[in-house]
Amino acid sequence: MSTEVRIPTLGESVTEGVIVRWIKGEGDTVAVDDPLLELETDKASVEIPAEVAGVLTLLKKEGETVEVGDVVARIEDGAGKQPKKEGKTPAQEDEKRKASEAATPEAAPQEVQAPKPSPQAPKPPSPRGEDLPLSPSVRKLVEEHDLDASSIEGSGRGGRLTKEDVLAHIEAQKAAPSREEKKEEDDKPPPRAESRTGSAAKPVQPPIGTRKEADRVPMTRLRLRIAERLVQAQHTAAILTTFNEIDLSAVMELRSRHKERFAEAHGIALGFMSFFARACIAALKEIPVANAYIDGTDVVFHPYVNLGIAVSTERGLVVPVVKNAHEKSFAAIESEIARLAGLARDAKLSPDDLSGGTFSITNGGVFGSLLSTPILNPPQSAILGMHKIEKRPIVVDDAVVIRPMMYLALSYDHRLIDGRQAVTFLVRVKERLEDPARLLLEV
Repeated sequence: MSTEVRIPTLGESVTEGVIVRWIKGEGDTVAVDDPLLELETDKASVEIPAEVAGVLTLLKKEGETVEVGDVVARIEDGAGKQPKKEGKTPAQEDEKRKASEAATPEAAPQEVQAPKPSPQAPKPPSPRGEDLPLSPSVRKLVEEHDLDASSIEGSGRGGRLTKEDVLAHIEAQKAAPSREEKKEEDDKPPPRAESRTGSAAKPVQPPIGTRKEADRVPMTRLRLRIAERLVQAQHTAAILTTFNEIDLSAVMELRSRHKERFAEAHGIALGFMSFFARACIAALKEIPVANAYIDGTDVVFHPYVNLGIAVSTERGLVVPVVKNAHEKSFAAIESEIARLAGLARDAKLSPDDLSGGTFSITNGGVFGSLLSTPILNPPQSAILGMHKIEKRPIVVDDAVVIRPMMYLALSYDHRLIDGRQAVTFLVRVKERLEDPARLLLEV
């Protein structure tokens, strides 16, 4: 008896992805919940687990684009060979063994994702190395520049070739000087890629002034999706932003006084985000339309708060969701944010982690932003923007004092939310953050 391995529903508006690598190989014995493959979508990289135990038979190759519902493998009843380590196929192990036996610097071990084309089955000369499992963007670069993919060292997971590897190779070729130019070129720094971290690396950009022509770098799947959703938000919603400023003296004093005991008691640091999250949740209870969305000619009011927290990663901005945040304590919110942020940095967010948000918070202050107008995260109708904490002179009881101040911005869909409601929402957030005892007393 066999069980089909299908690509599951990947979250809101996600219909396809690319198989980055098979974590388990052909003939491997897998257990329930063992990760089988890593799939890269336009939102995040996710691992697809096994639903049953048995022996794995692969039906799709690394680098292939697959859609939700596609059958990519089968799991047969029985016992197979031992699982491979770190995603290496038997062919990869053979490559490594041969390289080790050569015992020369030129033959240093190099991990690859699949065997190179055999001499008995030659492939067309362009692109060379086309049997290697390449993502669509990598294959496009290889084809455009007529490169031999098998001659480029991969820095991705399991030795996978990334766009950054190909771009760095292209830049190195362009930077290679001729004999006549060598003396002059030796005085110039060669173009270098940024520190590579596999699929999470940023697009390679040569230093300004080292090139005369422009570089054309394909957008990542995640960046394309971000661009699409931002344009969608601008075209489908009447976005307006209202501002306020808050004095964070009380929050900072409370946090400073209790952060050590909080960490000891709950095993998590006490940050600012839990204060803002709880303040927003309280305000949403009073202004529920900010937690609603438009569906056709209807307004849908959520009976819960699923709080999206924007996280910046090297691959782009993602918004994992703290589910049922209205039921969570300070410690539970901090723990969940830390968990989701860690998964985001490691590109291991699941589709469920990214779906179902009803209201979002983004913090540009961590990058030094003093003021901004955040864009909605469709289909949500409101988003709160936090900014840099900066000491400024303000008037308190007719005296000028220096206080740690922050500007808050609420962007909202004016089709659904009136200005009075938006302003009231920000005022309620301000009141609770300037008097955090109200968060504990829920008043």
